[in-house]
Amino acid sequence: MPQGTLLIPESAPFTAEQRGWLSGFLAAVLSAPPAVSPERSQGAATAPSAETALASNDDAPWHDPAMAIAERMQLADGQPLAPRLMAAMAQQDCGQCGYNCADYANALFTRTEERLNLCAPGGKETQRMLKTLAVEIGASSAAPAPSKELADVVPASLSTGRERGRSREEPVEAVFSGRRLLNAAGSEKETWHIEFDLAESGLDYEAGDSFGIFPVNDLGLVDQIIAVLGASPELETRGRKLRRILAEELSLGQAPDALFELYSYVSGGAARLKAKSLARGEDPDGDAASLDVLATLQKFPQVRPHAEALVETLEPLQPRLYSISSSPRHQAGKLSLTVDAVRYVVGKRRRLGVASTHLAERIAVGAPVKVFVQKAQHFALPADPGKAVIMIGPGTGVAPFRAFLQERQATGASGRNWLFFGHQRQDYDFFYRDELHHLRKKGVLTRLSLAWSRDGPEKYYVQDRMREVGAELWRWLAEGAHIYVCGDAKRMARDVEAALVDIVAEHGVRSADEAVAFVQALKRAGRYQADVY
Repeated sequence: MPQGTLLIPESAPFTAEQRGWLSGFLAAVLSAPPAVSPERSQGAATAPSAETALASNDDAPWHDPAMAIAERMQLADGQPLAPRLMAAMAQQDCGQCGYNCADYANALFTRTEERLNLCAPGGKETQRMLKTLAVEIGASSAAPAPSKELADVVPASLSTGRERGRSREEPVEAVFSGRRLLNAAGSEKETWHIEFDLAESGLDYEAGDSFGIFPVNDLGLVDQIIAVLGASPELETRGRKLRRILAEELSLGQAPDALFELYSYVSGGAARLKAKSLARGEDPDGDAASLDVLATLQKFPQVRPHAEALVETLEPLQPRLYSISSSPRHQAGKLSLTVDAVRYVVGKRRRLGVASTHLAERIAVGAPVKVFVQKAQHFALPADPGKAVIMIGPGTGVAPFRAFLQERQATGASGRNWLFFGHQRQDYDFFYRDELHHLRKKGVLTRLSLAWSRDGPEKYYVQDRMREVGAELWRWLAEGAHIYVCGDAKRMARDVEAALVDIVAEHGVRSADEAVAFVQALKRAGRYQADVY
């Protein structure tokens, strides 16, 4: 791009000085080096030495999704750069970025990956911390340049191979084939059973895998943003019309710091100071957490940024991952998900979860959807079909366990199966009730333990039910059962693990420290696996 090129037209509603600054701002964005994904990286530099300290799950006390980022960074203080990069991640190993947390950190450290905005669960907190730490990557002589030999040192990402339909980099199209509401009338929740036809996609999958969905933004929200900008939906930007690029390519959720930086220049007075404060991660008005793109435009009504400038500040619309709730052996060529529709109100404005409401209401039956299968790394049924399994999945956490039960039934696995399921109210929120009762009658589901948090005077959760049947649960574990947990990372997963430690201590006659060590040993042996979000 020639130096001094102006990217903002003279007709744009800015002064000459502002146009010059914005052109520079956009030039910096547009001329940034392209992201290098791990599967495309090639180089001639040597592989890192044995002294290079890469991140690893095996020695990471901060690898806890329930831990706040400040606590994680404190635990990683004094560590080499790659482990500190890992500590900034959300610790869910969810695969949405195409890696697990340690691999993403190592890819950034070795410069085989340059994108800092891939950790969807970590959001702004992770992105800001990675941006701060990334300064050290270029300054660190220990950080090796990309090389083919890195495969021997850095574990392969979850998206290597670039096989179509196996990564966010190479999605394919599947057909949306239907939805049905799982809650009864009167429920406070809205959860949908979502179905896809894979017949023409070439995709296959296994029980325990996840399904990546590329959503489309709500067109009502897109049109509101265009109206506030005073722009035409037909405006060409990046070679596409504004309405389409906002709908399909850009995140309209939490406002990125780059948008606040833009306002910090084009605004004046108190508004400029406020925008600068927000760009630094501060919260001058106590509303930073609720500022999506539209709310930010409405917060600074004195200035309307040019639509092209706005587009260049926004982050790409990221795919969403969902646990697959079906087994391919149950119904070949079909795949299902169990999805909570996210809807909430901030002020007087109704907000919508992008992917969940896209699946729940906006997409038409028969329409194609860009998708990919995320292979499970550490969440799969035992190789020995005779092993017993204990599954703990309240709410939509039941999804992979429906798949597990279908798989065990289809393969004739002889091992016992015990499911813990819970939600708010039995009459309204008992997902797959008839299916589960049928599996009980067939002997596939050996035990079904239920917990309803709103049916009694006191809240009652799956961890309470676990403690209630602790003696039997311990017997299953002592006999070699594998245990699985799926659901909320911040509270449920931690509470379930605490309950398990208590059960081991009480019924296994161990000290508290010995019980913790026993549970950790289950994890190392692959007998305790979690799929949390």
